[in-house]
Amino acid sequence: MFAIEKNRGNPVYLQIQSQLERLIAAGSLAPGAALPSVRTLAAQLRINPNTVVRAYRELEIVGLVETRQGEGSFVRADAAQLSRASALIEKRAHDYVRDARQLGLSQSEAIAAVKVAWRRGDAAEAS
Repeated sequence: MFAIEKNRGNPVYLQIQSQLERLIAAGSLAPGAALPSVRTLAAQLRINPNTVVRAYRELEIVGLVETRQGEGSFVRADAAQLSRASALIEKRAHDYVRDARQLGLSQSEAIAAVKVAWRRGDAAEAS
């Protein structure tokens, strides 16, 4: 189910997180589906259980997964919709980064431009 490359330079927890996000977006993990237990997945991948915990926590933060004490982690009912929205924004963010680099902006300049746009959006919504 998971393909982890430990020497890839990309943290293992992010690899787990992104693979689960893709499975949710594709519908392979349906709303309400249980994720593998932390211990089971850690043993299967031969990694520290804390790495799996971190991946699951990140998925909770973005709203794709919910953890129920004593029961495990489950795909949220609205996860597919959130995942598609997240993928759309990520695509646009990649396009924005590409354009900013082509224009010679630094990372801090590009982020500052997003913050300005965000504030202007908040101001426009308030009026």
